[in-house]
Amino acid sequence: MRIVLEDGTALPVELDECPAAERLRAALPLELSMSRWGDEYYGSLPVKLPATGRKRDVYEVGEVALWPPGNAFCIFFGPTPASRGDEPRMASPGIPLGRIVSGASALKRLGECVRMTLRAAKG
Repeated sequence: MRIVLEDGTALPVELDECPAAERLRAALPLELSMSRWGDEYYGSLPVKLPATGRKRDVYEVGEVALWPPGNAFCIFFGPTPASRGDEPRMASPGIPLGRIVSGASALKRLGECVRMTLRAAKG
């Protein structure tokens, strides 16, 4: 999968093998309005993803996840208001979906609200 930012920057994403990631992959392409919460972007998905599987609240920079209470797609690129130190931390446990392979630092330069497109990777 690729995350395409408003300026055309494409970030490659490697999705996990789990029911939520499989459903996300099947629903592509998707356009999302994303809001910033510290160094996390989150946005409600137009398709309901299954909230089953292992959940956790601490992530690594570049990971993407599902936040079940809001059916939200989340991208972590640094600490959030819930963090303890430098770790990215979700407000409550979520479902890991995968990780940005490279370029997650490009998210730091974006504003409070952005539009992103999630697309299937070519090839």
